Amino acid sequence: MRFLAVMLAALALGAVAMDAQLPQPSRTHLVIVVDGLRPDYVTPALMPRLVRLGQRGIVFNAHHAVFPTVTRVNASSIATGTYPETHGLLGNTVYVPSVNATRGLDTGSRANLEAIARAEGRLLTAPSLGEILQQAGKKIFACGSGTSGAAFLLNHTVANGAIVHHEFTRPPAFAARVLEKLGPPPPHALPNAAQNRRAVDAYLTLGLEELHPDVTLMWISDPDTTAHTRGIGAPATREALTLVDAEIGRIEDTLQARGLLARTNLIVTSDHGFSTHTGALKLEALVDPFVHTMPDGSRDIVVSEGAIYLRGGPGVNVAARVAAIVAALQRRPEVGAIFTRPTARGGAEGTVPGTLSFDVARWNHARSGDILVSANWSRDTNDAGYEGKTTQSGTAGHGTSSPYDIHNPLIAAGPDVREHAVSDVPTGNVDLAPTVLRLLGLPVPDTMTGRVIEEALRDGPPLSSVQVGHVTETVKTADASYELTAHISIAAGRRYLDFTDVTRR
Repeated sequence: MRFLAVMLAALALGAVAMDAQLPQPSRTHLVIVVDGLRPDYVTPALMPRLVRLGQRGIVFNAHHAVFPTVTRVNASSIATGTYPETHGLLGNTVYVPSVNATRGLDTGSRANLEAIARAEGRLLTAPSLGEILQQAGKKIFACGSGTSGAAFLLNHTVANGAIVHHEFTRPPAFAARVLEKLGPPPPHALPNAAQNRRAVDAYLTLGLEELHPDVTLMWISDPDTTAHTRGIGAPATREALTLVDAEIGRIEDTLQARGLLARTNLIVTSDHGFSTHTGALKLEALVDPFVHTMPDGSRDIVVSEGAIYLRGGPGVNVAARVAAIVAALQRRPEVGAIFTRPTARGGAEGTVPGTLSFDVARWNHARSGDILVSANWSRDTNDAGYEGKTTQSGTAGHGTSSPYDIHNPLIAAGPDVREHAVSDVPTGNVDLAPTVLRLLGLPVPDTMTGRVIEEALRDGPPLSSVQVGHVTETVKTADASYELTAHISIAAGRRYLDFTDVTRR
């Protein structure tokens, strides 16, 4: 076994050496995901380099995270160009009974994701960008400083490329080279500057000098890591933003110094926005009165983040219990939007009156629960003057259908990107993978439900030519005591969930 390990390491180093001799791609594409970046963080005072990047390229003012607005859902959507209804990664915590029948699994753990892949035969139920590029003879490199799960989802099959993260390396035989070039991983901190810097170093050294990827997906953990505990607008969070901005500037400066900037398309986005939390919603406690005990002593209802799963199987009793749980939740002011399964006739309303269909949220998958719940939200400001509060627990975070969680930035610049432009055309994280394929001159597969952001490209149509519309879908209980509205934007025939709001009477 020791001999085999040595041989594998030698082969990995040999492959890197061979790659170093290959010509670099005529165009490279770098997607930087700045975890938890709100659009109003991108100011000359906090993030001057990112502002300048937008000024030389294009800024999208109507970009959308995928709901539920959590990290690993959006990592999967960025990697596959699809919504949860297609890729099947439904939350930061997911319920997969083939792995564990009694509780949810934290998808921040790479080990849990690998357990899902083993049990289900496939982790993501849609082809990833890495797999598609591999078939085309191209290479993807993923590097990150967030959770091991987020980095893993960017290239989970390690298709013709690599992943470098402070907790693991793929392929494993490449780990010795990573350690040689980057040194031992630094500890986590607030702000998480050292781990963020290491992720950038992975791209600037291993990526640019040795692997020469066609596409790089980079995940930066701040400001999310810091804001979760210190809050939106706190001094530590503002420092985290400044440090991340400096890393973006370092990337740009290094590319310029090496003569690579003129052939590199840079795309900067986030996985979601961020809100201040008030702590009112305790979903599991609200569901507790409806829980029965199974023969093995376990609970027959699993609450996995905002998803509620009834383990009793299909039938009238289950439907009645779902309706009863929904009715109780609709009476609680800390509860916001509620989604249930689609009806046979389709439409915006779910199987329980006064709920929206999973189809509105693009969450209808074989792994979906019976109910999906979002915390309520308001436009109230926090002590630092930032708008947007939700009833979730903790200091600050994300995950809801609030506009402050759904609305996130998209900024791009490069040789193939429109210059000195600002767009109000709706876009989404699901659109990134199709757009990267377009930049590579590759066809977009039918599995991708995102669109190519053609209007962002220099050879694309004028921004003004893209048809944009706005619609609402409203559902209510029979007594109109709970009214729920989904606000939806439409661009180039694609629908984007802007936010939901609830009125109680």
